[in-house]
Amino acid sequence: MTVKLDILSDPICPWCYIGKAHLDKALAQMPNHPFAIEWHPFQLNPDMPAKGMDRREYLETKFGGQDGAVKAYAPVVEHAQQAGLTINFEAMKRTPNTLDAHRLIHWAGIEDKQTQAVDALFQAYFVDARDIGDSEVLGDIADSIGMDAAIVQKLLSTDNDIDDIKARDAHSREMGVSSVPTFIVDNKHAVPGAQPPELWLKVIAEIMDQVETSNS
Repeated sequence: MTVKLDILSDPICPWCYIGKAHLDKALAQMPNHPFAIEWHPFQLNPDMPAKGMDRREYLETKFGGQDGAVKAYAPVVEHAQQAGLTINFEAMKRTPNTLDAHRLIHWAGIEDKQTQAVDALFQAYFVDARDIGDSEVLGDIADSIGMDAAIVQKLLSTDNDIDDIKARDAHSREMGVSSVPTFIVDNKHAVPGAQPPELWLKVIAEIMDQVETSNS
């Protein structure tokens, strides 16, 4: 029996990066877990200019200057380190619009490579400090996970699936989602935030118990 785990996320969201690392740790400990994972689009900055913006300008606009940004990101840095993750904030020059990154995740899903695309986008943005709003960068990422970069870049030059991504994002907001990551278990239970591996191990154990009970 499989249980759907829908994950609403944005590739530039550090808590999504941390939340995925925690989930991965739990899944590695429970290789027989029942989850069938699907990723869904949610833009932290839906009004971001199409080409993104200078990161310093973005931080000053969003957090009222460098001090505000440092204060806001201090817990992020701490939790990332605890999760064994690298976040290379100092190297980041631009904050991208993630609409095209979400299109790439959608197309990767058609080829059963969604989670690989999410991993590669997190690596590109948080570790390598690349502009994941740039079509050439997205082509490289597609190539790195075995997709056809030329086709991806050609699709990116069109409006394919833009309306679909925006509609899915809007639908999530209408359903009450206001922050990411948000995990939805079995179309019933919403689990918000970057939850620790222990919580996921407990959730998996409860699901396995329910399956055993229903089968006995």
